[in-house]
Amino acid sequence: MEIELTKAVAAVRNELLEAAAQGAGEDLTFKVGPVELEFTVELRADAKAKAGFKAWVVNADVEAGVARGRTHRVKLTLTPQQAGGGDLLVRGRAGQQSGPGDVSGRIEP
Repeated sequence: MEIELTKAVAAVRNELLEAAAQGAGEDLTFKVGPVELEFTVELRADAKAKAGFKAWVVNADVEAGVARGRTHRVKLTLTPQQAGGGDLLVRGRAGQQSGPGDVSGRIEP
């Protein structure tokens, strides 16, 4: 499976926005700090791209079949902010049970 790097970053952004929307009106606030993403990408010529190339995120199976010289490791650090420049906040309920709840019988020692 391959995905454009721009779409991979957009998916992370959308997940953060969804988390913020789901927590609207809750008591406890978390400020979203830097988000680190690391991908293996393959650069391909693209006549539609202004720079002439597009970066495609590849998984390990695809990477194994591609010549090493054509894939690159890319690490991005993003600091999410609201459109007005403020911190992105994710909220939760005060007193809400943390973690997954009772997992007895579902996790083997």
